[in-house]
Amino acid sequence: MRNTERGRPEDPPPTAPLRRRSYFSPAADAIGSELDLHLTGRHVVHALAPGFCDAASVYLLQRWLLEEHARTAADPPQIEARRLALRIGSDTSEDWEHLLPVGEVLVFPRATPYARAVATGQTQLLDGVDRHTFERLRGTGPDDAGVDALLRSASFLIVPLRLRGAAVGFIACTRGPGKEPFTCGEAVAVESLGARACVALDNARRYERERRTALAIRRSLLPETGQAFESCRVAHGYRPAGQDNVIGGDWYDVLPRGDRRLAMVVGDAMGHGPESAVAMIQLRTAVRTLAALDITPAELMDRLDAVAGTTPGASFATCMYAEWDAELHTCTFVGAGHPPPLIRGPGRPAAPVDLASAGLPLGLATGPYEPTVLRLSEPTLLLLYSDGLVESRTRDIDQGISCLARALDAGADDVPDAGHPNALPSLCRRLLAGSGHDGADAAYDVSDDRTLLLAELTPGKN
Repeated sequence: MRNTERGRPEDPPPTAPLRRRSYFSPAADAIGSELDLHLTGRHVVHALAPGFCDAASVYLLQRWLLEEHARTAADPPQIEARRLALRIGSDTSEDWEHLLPVGEVLVFPRATPYARAVATGQTQLLDGVDRHTFERLRGTGPDDAGVDALLRSASFLIVPLRLRGAAVGFIACTRGPGKEPFTCGEAVAVESLGARACVALDNARRYERERRTALAIRRSLLPETGQAFESCRVAHGYRPAGQDNVIGGDWYDVLPRGDRRLAMVVGDAMGHGPESAVAMIQLRTAVRTLAALDITPAELMDRLDAVAGTTPGASFATCMYAEWDAELHTCTFVGAGHPPPLIRGPGRPAAPVDLASAGLPLGLATGPYEPTVLRLSEPTLLLLYSDGLVESRTRDIDQGISCLARALDAGADDVPDAGHPNALPSLCRRLLAGSGHDGADAAYDVSDDRTLLLAELTPGKN
C-alpha cells in the first residue's frame, strides 16, 4: 500500500485561493460563519464531498475538546478522537448515522495513519484504507453496500488539523476505484482548507465553553419558577440582551425572612459580560446574607449600598427591594435608582407604586434609604422588573412603564384560571414577549437584559 507523508506546507502561492475554489464546493466559504462546532464541521465535509471526494469526515481530539491546555506525548501509543462530521456522497440515498454516528469517540493505535498524521503533523496519502480502518468498517456493517464501497476506496487522504503548533484533529477523505487518486496539489488545498477550519473550530469551541459556563452560572442563580409561599405565589422571567449573550448584570431573588415575611428583589449591575456578572453575583449574595439578619428593609439597603461601594463593577447598580408581610397586610418597598414596582388590585388597573423616594443607585454612599409602606387588604399582583422592559429609543421611561402596566392588565384579564399553577409563569412569558425586543418594536434597545418578578400577594385573615 502506497503511503506518502507530506511535511507541513510553506505559505501557499498567490494563486492558491483560486485553486481552492476550483477544488471545493461553495460550502467552503461558509466555514467560520457560525460559532458552532458541529455546523462548522458540516461546512467542511460539505465543501469536500461529493465534489472533491466520495467521502469526507472531520475528527477532533477528545483531549482538545475537553481540556483547554491539554498536552500529550510526541508519539502517544494511541489517540482518541470524536467524529464531528461525516458526509458520504450526497447523503441522499444512505442513512449513515446508525453505522458511523456523529459524536462517536474512536481509539486509533499508534500504527494507524491517523495517529501518524497527528503525531508528525504530516499529511498521509495512501492508495486505500489502512488495515485498522478496514477491519473496523467491516465489523461495523459487513453486509452494507455503502460500507463495502468505502472498503474499496482507491485513494485515501488524511490531513492533520494543527493550531498554534499543536494537533487538534484531522480530516479524512476517500475516493473510489473509478476516480483519480489524490495528488500532492490537492493535498495542499485540503491543508489550506484545514488551516482555515482550525481557526473556526477553535473559535466555536471557546464560544461553546463560555456559553456553557455562563448558563451554569445563570442556572445556579435562578430561584425556582412558580414558587408558592404562605399567602404568596411567585413567578419570574429573564431574557438576555441580544441573541448570543446568556448572562449580564440583571439579577433577582425571592427570600423568606423571619416572622413569615417574604423578600423579593430585582437588581441591575451596569454593563454586560463577565465583569457585570461578577458584580451581580456579589450583590445577590450580599442580599441573601443581609436578609438572614433581623434588620429592616431600609437598613438592608443601606448595608447593601456599603457593600456595592467596595465591590468592583457594582457602583451605580440599581435595585428594588420589596418585603411582603401577610399578617400585617403590608408591603414595604425600598428603591435604589430602580424603576418603581407595579401593583394591580381587584377591579383596579395596574399602576406604579408612588415611592416616598426613588433613591440613588448603589455604591454612592448617599445616606439612608427611605422605605415606602403600602397596606394591602385585598389580593394584589406585584410586578418588579428591570429597565430593559420599559426603556426605548423613541419614548421616555414613564411612557414605557405605562405600556408595561397596560400589558399587565391585558395579560391578567386574559388568564382563564388565575389560580392555576401555570397562570403566573404564563403571564411572565407574555410580558417578556410583548416587551418589544423580539421584533415587535425596533425602537427598543436590544442591548439590555429583561428581567421581571411577578408575585400574587394574598393578605392573611386577622
